[in-house]
Amino acid sequence: MKLLVTGGAGYVGSVCAARLSEAGHEVVVVDDLSTGHADAVPDGCRFIEADLAEAADGLLTEGFDGVLHFAAKSLVGESMEHPAKYWQGNVVTTLRLLEAMREHRVSRLVFSSTAAVYGQPEAIPIPESAPTRPTNTYGATKLAMDHAITSYATAHGMAATSLRYFNVAGAYGPYGERHVVETHLIPIVLQVALGQREQVQIFGDDWPTQDGTCVRDYIHVADLAEAHLRALDRAQPGQHRIYNLGNGTGFTVKQVIDTCREVTGHPIPARVASPREGDPASLVASSEYAQRQLEWQPQRAELDTIVQHAWAFARARIA
Repeated sequence: MKLLVTGGAGYVGSVCAARLSEAGHEVVVVDDLSTGHADAVPDGCRFIEADLAEAADGLLTEGFDGVLHFAAKSLVGESMEHPAKYWQGNVVTTLRLLEAMREHRVSRLVFSSTAAVYGQPEAIPIPESAPTRPTNTYGATKLAMDHAITSYATAHGMAATSLRYFNVAGAYGPYGERHVVETHLIPIVLQVALGQREQVQIFGDDWPTQDGTCVRDYIHVADLAEAHLRALDRAQPGQHRIYNLGNGTGFTVKQVIDTCREVTGHPIPARVASPREGDPASLVASSEYAQRQLEWQPQRAELDTIVQHAWAFARARIA
């Protein structure tokens, strides 16, 4: 298939673009490089630097079989301080993309969504049927687009899939996580090991968990990419299917830091800070639906494997 990958110069987008190309698809990446990196676009993929909101209609005139949509604003804190940036960048841009897809009869869509749509969960692990009550603007914009995609699938016969990520981590060869503003735990801890930070903060150590620190579900980025390939193949016209993607196993903040210490051989100083408002004690996915419908199973579920791959990528970046 000929596929357009939006945001394909970013972390998850670049890994998925690489896997799609390896699977024999013709891949065109579009990215404005506001948070992505031109050298992250995989070899063999054609790259177009452009603002998706302005370029979507023109891009799709050349004919595509499907779109994998990763381009988005994704910083939770920023989304609360500058909501217009997120409603414009995530919702308005995606609506323009959907209209361009409708106009040019591009029928397949895989949408990058998030566990942030659930907000404070009522039960763990979290199924797709859980109430969606996002507690931040970022999650609200992603949920809004899930609703819009359902409307387009119903009205226009689009074969659509939303994949709700939990905590994506690890690396796939030369493709890994390198955000300008880093908010994710594993790369932050590894920055301490690299001497780029003095210490890591632990936000609270008296949560109702096994060691008092928050629990999160970490999924390897290569496993995530595999789910995208399967979702693309199994999409059905007129249907919008939504899947959680996670390991189904949670790790505490202390477990993550300890694993990073073992993998890197660095002591990694840590300091306990006050809990952050709105943080849930535990976020763990139920991915049974994806495993059943997509015949997908995480192959790199061990925390040490995830950290080892992230560490190899981080060290290669400074070599």
